[in-house]
Amino acid sequence: MKFANRYYSKLSKALKLLPLANIEKLAKILKFYRDNGGRKVFICGNGGSAANSNHAETDFIYVGRKKKKFLNCESLCGNSSVITCLANDIGYENIFSYQLRVKAKKNDILIVLSGSGNSKNILNALKEGKKIGMKTFAILGYNGGAAKKISQNVINTPINDMQVSEDIQMIIIHSLIKYLIK
Repeated sequence: MKFANRYYSKLSKALKLLPLANIEKLAKILKFYRDNGGRKVFICGNGGSAANSNHAETDFIYVGRKKKKFLNCESLCGNSSVITCLANDIGYENIFSYQLRVKAKKNDILIVLSGSGNSKNILNALKEGKKIGMKTFAILGYNGGAAKKISQNVINTPINDMQVSEDIQMIIIHSLIKYLIK
């Protein structure tokens, strides 16, 4: 069980490094958007972060069911037909930014999930989001990479482990859900 203890120790260390004020800022904005409608939340990531994006969309759109106040959320990773079309025709680095160009409006929210913060498609999404006038948030691991410099709001947990970074993404998402439930 030494491997498990090492992993849990890294996860525990990462939890202590969470920038709680930045998470609270995102929580309050999401609650405002949920309660007042009219704006959309887009979320994206690659690999495990893409799976986390899809999971987050599910939780965000379902969380308001009892109060009949819904958060309009879309994972840009959710439609494999769109992703493969865009990757094939205009390049993988544009799979998220192109969708934002078509779907997003000023003051919508973009949340990117990335371990490294250096994926071209994530950086292009942040740049497009800024161009549109979206509020951009980046949930990042490692040193935050280039995304840390581009995003308006950064939640960076400086832990050099991809699996822990992806776990932290979901812990943050689930903490946001807990906030939205109340």
